[in-house]
Amino acid sequence: MQEIRPEEITGLVLAGGRGSRMGGVDKGLQNHLGLPLALHAVLRLAPQVGQMMVNANRNLGAYESMGVPVWPDSMAGGSDAGGADYAGPLAGFLAGLEHCETPYLVTVPCDTPNFPADLVARLALALVAEDAEIAVAATREDGVVQLQPVFCLMAASLLESLVDFTRGGQRKIARWTGSLRCVTVVFDDAQAFFNANTLDDLQRLQPR
Repeated sequence: MQEIRPEEITGLVLAGGRGSRMGGVDKGLQNHLGLPLALHAVLRLAPQVGQMMVNANRNLGAYESMGVPVWPDSMAGGSDAGGADYAGPLAGFLAGLEHCETPYLVTVPCDTPNFPADLVARLALALVAEDAEIAVAATREDGVVQLQPVFCLMAASLLESLVDFTRGGQRKIARWTGSLRCVTVVFDDAQAFFNANTLDDLQRLQPR
């Protein structure tokens, strides 16, 4: 069984959102343990992959100072757009796939600094084992499997599929992944996927 090597994967930190639940602040630049949230994600993902990049739509200089390429959304109604045309994380996926120079792309959000250190390895194993096009992380809470759809490893060849999907006005990750050969990978530590959606959540991430 052929394995996917880390150098075949580009990591993408998604920091292009509106931060509406944080009052419109740039979520990826919020301080956590003395560093911006997005930088925590960059530092945690980088050892798991061959290349890195960030998707952001404002304060690009601040993200570029993290030492990796920064790409804004290219599609109309991207992650930082308001109104009904808000595309959400799929706009970030699309920016990543457009600039990905490796066979695979893995995505993580900027607001989840403690995601598993073996995230990429486990997603890659499942992708190969199930002959899938995309592997999506999930957690089990109270016996219920909860998808974590912004944590996913995908073949870079899915670019055309995602372009067609978003051109049709579609915006939901689950609807796109449901049209593909998709495998779900369940992680036992649900707390590792705790994300700072609000300023209160960010406080909860701080050590007691």
